[in-house]
Amino acid sequence: MAHLTNPGPFHPSIPRPLHNPASAPAPDAAQPQVHDHGAAPANHNHDHLTSTTQLRTATPGASQPLMKSPSATHALIRGDRTAGMLTMSDDHAMMNQILATHAPDGRDVDVRPLLYLVEDILNRATEHVDFIIKGTQAQIEMEEKAQQANYIAMLEALTFTIDRIACELSYKALRGSDPHATTTAIFSFLSSYAWDAKLVLSLSAFALNYGEFWLLAQIYSTNQLAKSMAILKQLPSLLEHTAPLKPRFNAFNTLIRTMMDVTRCVVEFKDLPSMYISPDAPALASAMTLIPTAVYWTIRSMVACATQISSLTSMGHEYGVSATESWELSTLAHKLQNIHEHLRKQLNLCYQHIEEKKDVDTFHMLLKLFDPNVAHIDNMKHLKALIYAGDDKLPLLDGATRRKVGLEVLRRRNVLLLISSLEFSGDELEILEQIYSDTRMHEAGMQSHYEVVWIPVVERSGVPLSEETRTRFEALRSSMPWYSVEDPFLIEKPVMRFIKEVWHFRTKPILVVLDPRGKVLSQNAIHMMWIWGSAAFPFTSYEEEKLWSKETWQLNLLIDGIDPLILDWIKDGKYIFLYGGDDMEWISKFVASARTVASAFGIPLEMVYVGKSNKREQVKKVAAIIKERKLSHCWEDPAMVWFFWTRLESMMFSKIQLGQADDLDPIVQGIKKLLSYGREGGWAVLSEGSNILVNGHSTTVLPTLVDYVKWRGNVAEKGFNLSFIEYHDQLHNVAHPCCRFEFLATTKAPESIRCPECHRVMEKHTAFVCCHDEQAIPDSLFAS
Repeated sequence: MAHLTNPGPFHPSIPRPLHNPASAPAPDAAQPQVHDHGAAPANHNHDHLTSTTQLRTATPGASQPLMKSPSATHALIRGDRTAGMLTMSDDHAMMNQILATHAPDGRDVDVRPLLYLVEDILNRATEHVDFIIKGTQAQIEMEEKAQQANYIAMLEALTFTIDRIACELSYKALRGSDPHATTTAIFSFLSSYAWDAKLVLSLSAFALNYGEFWLLAQIYSTNQLAKSMAILKQLPSLLEHTAPLKPRFNAFNTLIRTMMDVTRCVVEFKDLPSMYISPDAPALASAMTLIPTAVYWTIRSMVACATQISSLTSMGHEYGVSATESWELSTLAHKLQNIHEHLRKQLNLCYQHIEEKKDVDTFHMLLKLFDPNVAHIDNMKHLKALIYAGDDKLPLLDGATRRKVGLEVLRRRNVLLLISSLEFSGDELEILEQIYSDTRMHEAGMQSHYEVVWIPVVERSGVPLSEETRTRFEALRSSMPWYSVEDPFLIEKPVMRFIKEVWHFRTKPILVVLDPRGKVLSQNAIHMMWIWGSAAFPFTSYEEEKLWSKETWQLNLLIDGIDPLILDWIKDGKYIFLYGGDDMEWISKFVASARTVASAFGIPLEMVYVGKSNKREQVKKVAAIIKERKLSHCWEDPAMVWFFWTRLESMMFSKIQLGQADDLDPIVQGIKKLLSYGREGGWAVLSEGSNILVNGHSTTVLPTLVDYVKWRGNVAEKGFNLSFIEYHDQLHNVAHPCCRFEFLATTKAPESIRCPECHRVMEKHTAFVCCHDEQAIPDSLFAS
């Protein structure tokens, strides 16, 4: 750094006192000799600075000695500074003057490494303990980067400029110059630089001076050279009076940190990616109009700090006791803080704008990546785009080993993406785990065919996750035997948008199937999984159609492997009543009447209570009563009841997705009736073996049983089955029980649907349904 005795080419020659014989001091009077250490190189900036300085610097007359007493200099500095604050109250005129100096030549200066070095100096000088002890990863990275040749060359190229500004700050501080004039001179010298470079270069110059001041203060007691220099600068005297100076240095620290905040903010604006935000974006445009003002007042604050530091070293600690100087620093700090708050607000809006643009680009990238017409070598691009693209983390947790693993374990595998929120039903998870385990246990060859990966969809209301949400996530993840995404925040917002808009995820889990090349085989194979389990592999629409072609409307389809006891009854050719509802009175009458009919006609009858699709708690109470009274067989495990109704819903949705919801299809008709009956009232399905005879509502099945004497005469001629069916159909044609359906947002609702009872097109209503276990669904919810 250039010393004050050698201001260098940045400074004009100091004009000598005008000659006045009448008042000239005696020849032998002690006069300090001011030397001209050489003219500055000829350039426009220097000429401008020279003229400005000469016009605004007070020239001592013959009656005024060049070296003033400390008190006189103190008064002069304070008066000049106060006058400067008052005369420049018109910000508009002031900024016009500053803008007139701005003539950037297009040079692009990367000030980041320089800024980090300056921050290091000023943070340590202001005794920012956390910074000194902990540091930041960004600082470490930039320090390493600053060692590279190109950055060293850049710093060397800027050293001359920084040194000249540092000398100007020190020189004008000692002279007591008008702070606005000094600030304007610095702007004129830096006219060819951009706003961010003006600010960082000026802050670098200030840091040189301020850092030297505190370096001597920190080491003067242990280093003889530093001690001698400190004595010359009167530092020991200052440090012996730290108590009265504390408010002043607190004000210094506050202002300097605010200066750094503003500087960082201005540099961040410069670094905004132009591909995502244009200068005419409202937030950026607003900030650009304020940045010149921010740069001006930040450099002006540097001038104020430099002036007061120079006053402290030249006039001692008595100068530091004055409240006026602390007031000036506090006023500047308050002004800069307001500027910084506004800039930071606009910067946050810019970041939000950029993030939205990036999210849109990422979303469109996902659309192209998953275009079925585009071929890929393997599935890695797809998985990285969905889960995590970086190489610095292991994004998956292996449910079997509980170890973190990379995406490579999924390369060229069929991958089933299990996508859900944290509101994952225990029943759903239990059944999925059972299917997954059965696949691994009984079909050894299947293990190499596909892998399951859980992708959690968590709303980002806070960063990091709340303790409650984190606990729920970890508990859910730990219960899964397959791969899971290790951290829900790895799933970015555009990915969640893609999952919701393209794969139609809402609240219930979906199962997206990718082939070894990343092609989507099914946007939601969860229905196939519920209906056929691993037998539906590879979970394609073609496989789904093939499986449906083998199914008929029989009890085997409804029960599958849910209850092995029922499968035994089917093998034995028994008559079987599946029934449900929550009206215990109806259930009691139904069971008694069914047994009476079975006894009257000598048929082997078994009955099983399977509840209904809602009112879970009520169903559990009914099942307990049935078991206690030994009325019939019942499913006590709520998971079995849930799975029965979930499979029925999956059958309906599967048919709709395939475009096979044909009103003439007996499977579709039977499913519609059961789903409708299962929501309201009681119901019963009668089969002989697996052959379903009647699928009826409580209002038709019970009367058919109670009135058996009315149709028993037909049994001898038509047989029990046909006689029962004909009488039930007669009652049904009169009753026509009401039907209603709700389609969750996870599944695309059909444009129209016919009533399974009257076969007319049903009215389309919007329903908001909250199925609390203990409450029935109000009819008002189904109003249009």
